[in-house]
Amino acid sequence: MKSFLIAWKDFKVRATDKRGFIMMLIMPLVLTLILGAALKDIVGGDEGFQETSVGLYVTEKDEMADLLKRDVLDKTKFLTVKSVESEEMLEKMVKDGDIEVGISIPAKWSEHLEEAALFTDQDKQVKAAVVESIIISFVDRVQTISTVSQIVMEDLAATRSASTGSENIGEVSKALMESGKKNIEVSDQSIGAKSVTSMQYYAAAMLAMFLLFNVTLGAKSIIQERHTETLARLNSTPTSKYGILVGKFLGTLYFAFIQFCLFYIATSIFFNVNWGENKGQVIVTGFAYSLAVAGLSMLLAAFITQEKTADLISGIGIQIFAIIGGSMLPIYVFPESFKPISAFTPNNWALSSFLDIMSGVGWSELLSSLIILGAIGFVSLLVGVWRLRGRYV
Repeated sequence: MKSFLIAWKDFKVRATDKRGFIMMLIMPLVLTLILGAALKDIVGGDEGFQETSVGLYVTEKDEMADLLKRDVLDKTKFLTVKSVESEEMLEKMVKDGDIEVGISIPAKWSEHLEEAALFTDQDKQVKAAVVESIIISFVDRVQTISTVSQIVMEDLAATRSASTGSENIGEVSKALMESGKKNIEVSDQSIGAKSVTSMQYYAAAMLAMFLLFNVTLGAKSIIQERHTETLARLNSTPTSKYGILVGKFLGTLYFAFIQFCLFYIATSIFFNVNWGENKGQVIVTGFAYSLAVAGLSMLLAAFITQEKTADLISGIGIQIFAIIGGSMLPIYVFPESFKPISAFTPNNWALSSFLDIMSGVGWSELLSSLIILGAIGFVSLLVGVWRLRGRYV
């Protein structure tokens, strides 16, 4: 009971602080609105790929370039293709905003299938990457069909010369060529039943980032009460050392979970964010992440002694975690070398879980993330209490 009273006292102190309320709810809501609207082109959503205007310049008449335009680019639903007369005009149209991505096909492309040149603005890199992947897929298919055709024709010729068979080499060749002309379709799929919109993504991302600030808030609370000798006075009461430390842990857990609940309700009402059909999954994941955050606050308090250190971690460390964990930009736009690092950030596990719930996964797909978040909180709490019981109380 005494632990709960200590926890309730900590919660009231933070909840009644105006600056704390702004950090708890207002700031994440504002950033969700701004980033969700501004970065729609990067994240996409249920609407599929964003409509993209493409300019195509072919240096000289080329059969493969015609095939690329006719059977691939023109038949890709989200692309609008315009033929351009020169590469200079292509660059100008990109600069003027008349087109978003420019494609320049070099001379004798059919003979060498060299990489086509792409032109785009800096803020259209994702769209350019999608167009580039379509061209690469087309080139790979053409090269594969060419290689297979050559091998098959050589084998058929050798077989015909060694037997009295009646294989029609012309028909086989035609069939192979026709198989290479099938349209290359590009579609976006999530691991669940639905795709996630930019507003959904940044609602989950901002929630994951701002709950992480409770790590430093909880640690600062313990350091402050040590300096003001509040912990010493508490220790003089019949409350045990473990009871005091568990109370500090529960105070951070209360605040983080209430922050999650308020943000969840506010984004659902004011921004129409769909957090998924299974509300139980959302609540359990939010509690597991709050548990991880509260445990990390105890661990941090066990290894630092100054409030300035906690402020430094809050100002710089949390931002680094937010970037690496995907709270600022989707992790898939980062270099491949950065992606494994994100697994070491608790906010990435929470963000991934919320996105999975939004896309409609079942409990089995969430189990590993929930176990990891719970383990982070439990292990951090044990280590933190073990170190703190002999230092501060």
